[in-house]
Parts: sequence; C-alpha cells; structure tokens
Amino acid sequence: MSDPVGKLPSELDQLPDRDTEETAEWAASLDAVAKAAGTRRAEYLLRRTLQHAEAAGLALPKLLETDYVNTIPTSAEPEFPGDEEMEAKITAWNRWNAAAMVTRGSKYGVGGHIATFASAAWLYETGFQHFFRGKEADGSGDQLYIQGHASPGIYARAFLDGRVSEQQLDNFRQESGGNGLPSYPHPRRLPWLWEFPTVSMGLGPLSAIYQARFNRYLQNRSIKDTANSHVWAFLGDGEMDEPESTAALALASREQLDNLTFVINCNLQRLDGPVRANFRVVQELEAQFRGAGWNVIKSLWGSAWDELFQLDTTGALVRRLREVPDAQFQTYATRDVAYIRQHFFGANAELVQLAGVLSDAKIAECFHSSRGGHEPRKVYAAYKAALEHKGAPTVILAQTVKGYTLGAGFESKNANHQMKKLTIDEFKDMRDLLGLPIPDSAFADGVVPYGHPGANSPEVQYLNERRAALGGPAPARKVKHVALPAPADRSFAPLLKGSGKQEMATTMAFVRLVKDLMRDKETGKRWVPIVPDEARTFGMESLFPSAGIYSPLGQTYEPVDRDQLMYYKEAKDGQILNEGITEAGAMADFIAACTSYATHGEPMIPFYIFYSMFGWQRTADQMWQLADQLGKGFIVGATAGRTTLTGEGLQHADGHSHLIASTNPASLNYDPAFAYEIAVIVKDGLRRMYGEQPEDVFYYLTVYNEPKVQPAMPEGVEEGILKGLYRFNTAADLGDAAPAADAPKVQLMASGTAIHWVLEAQQLLAADWNVAAGVWSATSWGELRRDALECDEALLRGEVRTPYVTRALEGVTSPVLAVSDWMRQVPDQISQWVEQDYTSLGTDGFGLSDTREGARRHFGVDAQSIVVAALAQLARRGEVPASAIKEARERYGL
Repeated sequence: MSDPVGKLPSELDQLPDRDTEETAEWAASLDAVAKAAGTRRAEYLLRRTLQHAEAAGLALPKLLETDYVNTIPTSAEPEFPGDEEMEAKITAWNRWNAAAMVTRGSKYGVGGHIATFASAAWLYETGFQHFFRGKEADGSGDQLYIQGHASPGIYARAFLDGRVSEQQLDNFRQESGGNGLPSYPHPRRLPWLWEFPTVSMGLGPLSAIYQARFNRYLQNRSIKDTANSHVWAFLGDGEMDEPESTAALALASREQLDNLTFVINCNLQRLDGPVRANFRVVQELEAQFRGAGWNVIKSLWGSAWDELFQLDTTGALVRRLREVPDAQFQTYATRDVAYIRQHFFGANAELVQLAGVLSDAKIAECFHSSRGGHEPRKVYAAYKAALEHKGAPTVILAQTVKGYTLGAGFESKNANHQMKKLTIDEFKDMRDLLGLPIPDSAFADGVVPYGHPGANSPEVQYLNERRAALGGPAPARKVKHVALPAPADRSFAPLLKGSGKQEMATTMAFVRLVKDLMRDKETGKRWVPIVPDEARTFGMESLFPSAGIYSPLGQTYEPVDRDQLMYYKEAKDGQILNEGITEAGAMADFIAACTSYATHGEPMIPFYIFYSMFGWQRTADQMWQLADQLGKGFIVGATAGRTTLTGEGLQHADGHSHLIASTNPASLNYDPAFAYEIAVIVKDGLRRMYGEQPEDVFYYLTVYNEPKVQPAMPEGVEEGILKGLYRFNTAADLGDAAPAADAPKVQLMASGTAIHWVLEAQQLLAADWNVAAGVWSATSWGELRRDALECDEALLRGEVRTPYVTRALEGVTSPVLAVSDWMRQVPDQISQWVEQDYTSLGTDGFGLSDTREGARRHFGVDAQSIVVAALAQLARRGEVPASAIKEARERYGL
C-alpha cells in the first residue's frame, strides 16, 4: 500500500517497524473493506478495534469523541432499585412548587428562574433518592455543588420534607424580614441548608475539583477518613464556557480523583440562546473532558429512541445526529412532526425510509421530550457507573429540554431563562401533565397554590425513608464546633522581642512565625500552607523538607537537589499545597481548607501567600465565595505595596488590594509595619476564628520584602494593634535631637513599610525645621473604618458611641498626615472620623520599574516628600512660614 499523497509525517515514522510486510497487509485489509463495504464500514471496524484495544489495556491514545448516542445502552442499564411511580409523584410536587414559588414572587418584582430546575429535576431527584449521602451517615457525607439557578427546586424539596415552610417559600428573594430564602445557594444567608456558593458561574466546578482534592489531602494526612465522601457538581453546559470551569480538569485526572463527579445539564441553552448554535456542545465537552483524562458518560436519549436506533441498520440516524447543530435540534423540540420529517429525516433516502415506519406520535415523543436526563432509569445508570469507575473523575453529559413540563410557552424557548411566571391556564396544563390532585377551585383567587400531599402521605414517607437510608437530609450544612487550643506563647516570643541588629522583612517574619506554629503539638498539623509556585520568593523553602509538599503519589523520582539541606520534597502526607502557577486554584484550595470545620468537622488553619498584586485583583470573586461560605483562615499578600517590589513594574506593583479587600465585610484587613504587630494579629486571629466563640471572618495581611531592623514591642500597644492605630513614638523619643518644647507639631500616621519613611521624616523635621512629629502605626485602616461605621449605625438606634480612631487622637491639636504604600483612598477611609486637620500621601497611578528610592520619589512618598507635605500643612495653619515649603523642596531636590 502506497502512502497517501501529501501525507504528513507522524510520530509513527520515528518508530522501528519490525515487520513491514505485516503492516502492509493490515493496511491492505483496510483498503479492501473500504472498497467492498464502503468507508463507513471501514471507520466502524477501526473504532471497534480501538475500543477493543482500550479494553484490553493496550496503551493507545483514546478517541476524543464518540457517536452522539448514550454511553450506556438500554440493554446494559442496571435494575432500577426504587419505586418509579412514587418518585415521579415526588418529582411532580417539586416541579410544581418550584414554579409556583417563583411565579408568586414575581408579583413583588423579585424574579427567579424556573426553566433550569424544570430541565434538571430528575438529575437531582435521582441523586437525592439513591446516591447523595447525608451528614448523619458515617464520615462527612457527600458534598453537593447545586447549580445556582436550580435553587427553587431545592427549596421545593425542602418544603416537601418539612424543612421549609410555606411562609418561607413566599419570602423567596425577600430576606430582610429574617424569614426569607436567598435567591441562590448562599451559606451565609441560609447556613443550615447551603454548603457551597455556586451561582458565580465557573467557581462551582473549580471549587468542586479542589474540594475533592482536599478530601484526599485530609485522608492522606490521617486527619479525617473521607473515603466515603463523594463530590457532586451540577453544572450547566453554558457555564462550561467560563475559563474557571475547565481550569483544573487536568489536576482532577492527574490525581485520579474518582471521588468526584460532574453532572452537566446539557439543555443546549445558555442565558440568551443556544450554547453552541452552529455546533454541538455535548461533543465539544466530551472531547475536552476525555482529552483531560476524565471518564465520560453520555446520557442523551430517552427510551423512546430505542426503536429508532434499532431500525437504524445503516448508521444513517447516528450520522445525522452527529451533524445537526444544537440550535437546529432546539428548533425540532418546538416544531410539529411534519417539519421534523422534512428537515431531519428528509436529509437522505435512508432516513426517509426509516421515518416511513415511524408514527407521528413516536417522532413527536422522541424530538419533543425523550431525553436521557428526563428518565430516572438512565440517570440512575449513569450515576451508578460514575461511582463504580475507579482511577479517574467522571463527567456525565445529560441532555435535557430547558423548561421541560412547563408547557409550549416555555420549553426550548430562547427567552425562558428570563421568563419568571406561568399563567393560571399554563399551571392547569402543567397540573394535568404531572397528574397532581389540585382542583380548579384552588385557583379561585387568581393565585397559584402551593401543593403538598401531607406530612404523613406515602410520598413524604418514601422521601424520608430514602433520606434516612442515605444518612439524613440533603443538602444540609451542619457545624459541630471544635475549639482549637491556643498555641504556646513561645511561638510568638521571637517576633515580640524584635530582631536586634539583624534586618528582617515582614514577609520573612510571618513565615518564621508560621514555621514555629507548625511545630505546635496541639495544632501544628492543622496548618495548611498554600502557595502558587513561588514559595522560594517568600522564603518558604525551609518548609519543603520538614513539612513536605503534598502529592498523592509521594515522590517517585530523586530530586535534583536531594543533596541540599532544603531539597524539594514531595510526600503523600505532605502539608504544603504548592499549586503551580494558578492563583485561582490556590484560592480554591484555600476555600476548601477554610471551610473544613463545617464540611468535615475538622478545623484547619490555612494560610495562602501570594504576590499581593495577584490576589484580590485577580481572584476577588473567589474571596466573596469564601465569605459566603463562612471560611476562616489567613490570606497573606506578600511583596506588598506599590514601591517595594523593585524592577517588576506596572503589573506587579500593588497599591490597591487593601481598597478592594475593604469591600468584603468578612475580611479583616491589616497592613502591619513590624514583626511584633504580625505576632499580635495572628495570635488574636487564631482566637477569633478558632477559639471558644468563633467568628465567621478571615484575615488579609500584607507583608513586605524590604529587610529592616525589627524593634521590640512597646508596652501597652496590643489593643491599638488590633483596633488599627496606636502611637509608636513622640518627638521626645529622639532624645538630644528632639525639637524645642514650643516647636510646631504634626502627627505622622503610617502603615506597613511606610512607617520607615515616616520615621526618617520625623528626624528630618526635627533636625532641619524644628518641627516635632509624633509617629503613629496604622495597622488597619479598614478596621478603623469598620469600627467607625458601627458607631454611626449605633447612633441611628439612639446609642452614642465614639469611634476608636477619634478616641485614639483625642487631645491631639496638631494636624495629621497619613502615609502608605497604597493609593490615597486607603488611608482616606478614616478621614471623616478624624477631627484634626487631615491629609494623606499615597501611590496613586500605575506602578513602574525603578529602585525603591526612585519609585518613592516618583510617587512623592519618600521621607523628603513627607517633610514637604508636613510643612505645607503647618504653613496653611500659619505655624511655619510659607517660604519653608519652597526652601525644603530645593534642599531635598524635589
């Protein structure tokens, strides 16, 4: 057999052919089949051969795309263990109440989504009846990532099992009265029901992967037996366009997370129309997941299609299904049989012949409603196969009709995501279709009624029995608080006493503190260091050999630096999560660790350290997810500030993360200047998050890579450190260099590394201008503002309280100049509660590559610029001559 004309070289050309004659015979056989039986027969034989080779364990590349048919044929479906009739009744009640709840709420203008759950009802119900393990089972139960827009169906089920009242259903999306239901899965708003926020699309699938991975982490570190926990993530096909949705697919297969199943509801529609109008999203997703190493199960067609496939002796039907684009198939679901006969079956003579033996009723059933995702037997078969598959995660691609059972006005309509209600007549049609015993008289007042068969009805008894067998209600969030003992004071002592003459950056101070805390006998194993591939940048390489880098495979190679003290050590029970270059993945890790206290009853103490520029700016949406999920832990923005990371330039220079962080109510944000401040903040953070009365907060600390001598902690400053402000020193502390007693006075307030510029400015003001400057350390502009806002709110209730920042500055008559390595809006957060003359300096604008000194001069925040700004404040008050400003600028070369 000669090579095809224009054949491109392949990897096979590089392999030795031990028997060229045999190879030629195989090729000739294939040519003969193609010539005698046609190319389709040749294609079939090749695919059968590849399938057989895979089953035999031969190491061949897998096909990335299979035919547009069910992975599990009807003949291979397992026996269905439930009462189908009873489960159909339960599902019907849930469909009805989900639609009724949203429709009733529409009169208040609060909206809601009906069509998503209508299409996915059986995907959820089959899981609730037969698969999803509850919190009362052994272990931690399963983790369910519910698709956000399907929440009405979950509330309807909770209404059926008695966990949600009719009044609460009527308060859907009306939470302010205290008895409502949040629009989507929000644990912070409904903490007994929801575990995972999922409606910020793309974050659910990403978090589900890292949750499954964290389950294995806990197992491999012997902290919690999670062998029986399975993670189920329910997703929309449109949602898979979010880059986060598929960002970690390779991680899941690489680590063989067979404790994870994605269920993608392929109703072929996103929010405005078809997901892939001119293509086939199911086939695209199959190729994407198979290419990433996942087990793929397609459940596309309902049992009504069995007859069609049996009649398809030539493969014409399968080929036609493979070529019809999604938008056209959506159209078939809404058009009459004549249209389908003409436009689908009329494509070729073989299909015309096939359609000739099909009744109109059969064609209508197949194309209008019969989908794999609408039949519990097919869903059950897919779920069972997913749980039985070992060595890789599974994705189930279940095809459905969006708006299924809601009537012709909803089903497969492009606008159905935005349609919020059904008419009374449409509800009556739906009632008849579902076979619900709701009389016409129930609609007498023009309002659709809720339906419930009764607490003692067979339906509710069956539902409760099934849930009891599976370990209790689901979804459910249950927290059994386990207080962690406070670490020994000796871990904090080195930072409190200062560094002597040795210089140490606050980044290194934090890492040293955590390294000591990880040695604590009681809580050391609960620390979870998380870093996206720059541990060495942050001085964490000393943790590699002692704590180990987590890998489910351990270390299967000899590291190149094995002969070095701080060699790269991977271990199955490793403590460090070194995620590679993925801040989103590291943040998903952090969320799983932060919420382990609720998910698994095992409080962990994660700290996630990263370039501060690549935290809140890049993954702020995940920070909101963390807050919603009531996570606890330390986020550490290292190499912080606009001017400390020399040479890296604009996209590395963070001057605004504290401003973004201030928008998150659960985030306690600190910008410590000294090592002892870090020690005080971390110690109190452990108490607040993991003590006897835990708070649902997390910490954001910014630390710097600029080595400085770290002073010992002055006496009596702990409260100020935690509140956000304390006086570090006065001009009198300069000793013989102090200005005269009657000298003009100014207060210099600074956070983070800016404290060092301010201390230098204090000396210049005294030596060159006879100005007495006091220095204040502002450890948290955000906490000062939070306290002040709480005082303002109290005033509205008739309670008079003075903000801490106002009290701290009480008696100060001189002006205040606030300085930081952040844009001015960060320190300006507190300006309205400072009664003194207040102004600020900051690093507004884009960062740039330069030396630290050059960058600070550029932004006007170096010591000399601070002096000029302080003199300008005093000149406006008439306390120094106006000429001093110009003189200072000339003296310092500004």
